[in-house]
Amino acid sequence: MTTHALALSFDIEDWFDSEFVSESDRRASRESVVERGTARILDLLHASGSRATFFLLGDAVRAHPELVRRMVDEGHELATHGLDHCPLWRLDGDTLARRLDEFRGLVERVLGRFPVIGYRAPCFSLDRTTAWALDVLRDQGYGYDSSIFPAWTKLYGVPDAPVHIYRPARDDLARHDPNGALVEFPVAVASAGLLRVPVAGGFYLRALPLPLFQLILGAIRRRRPVALYLHPRESAPELVRLPLRGIAWWITYRGIESMPMKIEQLLRRHRSRPMREVLADAGHLAPS
Repeated sequence: MTTHALALSFDIEDWFDSEFVSESDRRASRESVVERGTARILDLLHASGSRATFFLLGDAVRAHPELVRRMVDEGHELATHGLDHCPLWRLDGDTLARRLDEFRGLVERVLGRFPVIGYRAPCFSLDRTTAWALDVLRDQGYGYDSSIFPAWTKLYGVPDAPVHIYRPARDDLARHDPNGALVEFPVAVASAGLLRVPVAGGFYLRALPLPLFQLILGAIRRRRPVALYLHPRESAPELVRLPLRGIAWWITYRGIESMPMKIEQLLRRHRSRPMREVLADAGHLAPS
């Protein structure tokens, strides 16, 4: 039985970039989890022989150039998560273009080149109200996107979008257009008829029992390539804790103590490859 590729990705952002963190919380502490959390991720990937895609904020590139160089030296893919963690809902086309130009400059100062063709919007904020971003990304030379969350959540989602790799139509992100500007690699959502169950990583890996998560992930891999995402704060759960309540606490901290073990177990069972490589091997992008 065919098993399709797993593309593990990491959104390299800080704890205070979460939409659930208030301005007062941000002012109370600026202790970063990026350096320690990302170093642990890189160690786990190295130990398992896996490679991944790192969706970097420009803020992280600026603050941690040594981590960026290590990612490249160890065979991982760099992609962009924006200049800071501002969602597309708060931007327009010209502003996004300027921010992408600035991101490019930060990476070029670290590496002397710009090996980036992938984009993921903060908060998965590419939806029908922000589809204009596809034109900006195309004009900036990007080849693929991983911002469309094909299920409904409280914060984001395009619930009728395809769960597989496709090219979104500019006038309807849920429709495949073979001439679409970018390839879309949506994060993992299991589907059965009208039912959709996200298992994309992050909160879902924390909240679900690991055997159930592995079972669903294996079932999806028998059908198509799979994209997952995680964050540095999930590999360093002991660092920063905020007095959040209700749904904000649930989404931010539910099961976080188990995450280092779960990530290690996940990598033992599933070998990961960078998104760009998976897309090229499946014929969606030209080989790099």
